[in-house]
Amino acid sequence: MVGLTTSFALVPEAMAFALVAHLNPLMGLYGAAIIAALTAAWGGRPGMISGAAGSMAVVIVALVVQHGSEYFLVTVLLGGVIQLLFGLLRLGKLVRMIPHPVMLGFVNGLAIVIAGSQLEHLRAPGGGWLEGQTLYLMLGLALIAMLVVYLLPRLTRAVPSALASIVIVSLIAQLFGLHTRTVGDIALIKGGLPLLHWPHVPWTLDTLKIVFPYALVMALVGLLETLLTLNLVDEITSSEGQPNRECVALGIANVASGLLGGMGGCAMIGQTMINLTSGGRTRLSGITAGVLVMCFVLFLSPLIERIPLAALFGVMLVVAQKTFAWGSLPLLRRLPVADAITIVAVTLITVFTNLATAVLCGVLIAALAFAWKHADRLSVTREDAGNGGRRYRLQGTVYFAATTRLQAMFDIENDPTHVELDCSDAHLDDHSAIEAIESLRRRYTQQGKQLHVIHLNDDCEALLKRVGGAEAH
Repeated sequence: MVGLTTSFALVPEAMAFALVAHLNPLMGLYGAAIIAALTAAWGGRPGMISGAAGSMAVVIVALVVQHGSEYFLVTVLLGGVIQLLFGLLRLGKLVRMIPHPVMLGFVNGLAIVIAGSQLEHLRAPGGGWLEGQTLYLMLGLALIAMLVVYLLPRLTRAVPSALASIVIVSLIAQLFGLHTRTVGDIALIKGGLPLLHWPHVPWTLDTLKIVFPYALVMALVGLLETLLTLNLVDEITSSEGQPNRECVALGIANVASGLLGGMGGCAMIGQTMINLTSGGRTRLSGITAGVLVMCFVLFLSPLIERIPLAALFGVMLVVAQKTFAWGSLPLLRRLPVADAITIVAVTLITVFTNLATAVLCGVLIAALAFAWKHADRLSVTREDAGNGGRRYRLQGTVYFAATTRLQAMFDIENDPTHVELDCSDAHLDDHSAIEAIESLRRRYTQQGKQLHVIHLNDDCEALLKRVGGAEAH
């Protein structure tokens, strides 16, 4: 029963995300079925649900528009290979290095991109925007779909609200004879088992140049969402998943989906939460969900073609609204400036470029802010060392961002001939720190003075000697 509920939640978004990417909804359904079943069977996190995801759909819109669905299938294949290699190289735990402000910007940007992509449904078939009664009918049905999604959970959670909204809007359109665009107007859903399909593209270096950037971004976005969802499920279930195994399974699933004519995908937070709250904590629920989605394709495709586009439009607007981290807006004024800048920057970069670039830029901004902040924590005190010498007691961590500050702390011209640098409360973290100590030693030597580094811990002393640094005691 849990798998049935989860499969109902996968169907509407799989079709909607396919339309976002300008693909046949059947490709979204195939992707949802294949990826859900394979990741559930072999992945590293039982209870997590994967499928055709919006974050991956928005990445490849430009590719599909410019080059068509065949190039898209190559992209899915190559993206799956990248994810497979990521898991085999055991890089799954890198997600822990992503700061929370980056994640807030990520989800906010994703929500804006999903919402913006829905504007295509307001365009007339021949170009331009819908007008008059056609526009009002589209907006009215979309509003009904949104209200059902918001209000139904207050009455019952036995039926997924997204599925219920699509059924209700479809019934309204049929019963009242409303002439509105349907899924069948865009693409015919010819139900059948997916067949092995080798993409019809020239297998040349030029093709690789076209698809590789999209494949890399798609792979990174899919890995990011999957690993973050895995961490969330770990917290909810008080258990520990296997991130590297999940990456391998996701890569295999995407390769299989690409070979069978399906969309690319990754873990889906909404469907995962539905599965968990319904009691699905084992692999069986995910496998069942994937198999049932395929059954819907085989036996219910004529009904799927009658679904009004307005229903999917409304559902996706709700998905975008729920994806956006609204709580981050009032936080902006209370957070440290660096964190607020990171959230806004990642959001904007996501909207105007892509999700993977945004996350990489966000991590870079956060890392630079961290380095700048902690460089100010380096301090030094001066005292007499006896025999007319002087001792500097260094406190803090010396690394690349703190070397300039370190150099400014010494009064080389006025220091006596014998100077000691006491590092008992300090740590030399990288080669920049070693070079900074060497630079100090050379400057003292030029003045006819000596700098002795004392009380280094074992790791720092070994590093200092290994790279030929200053004399240590």
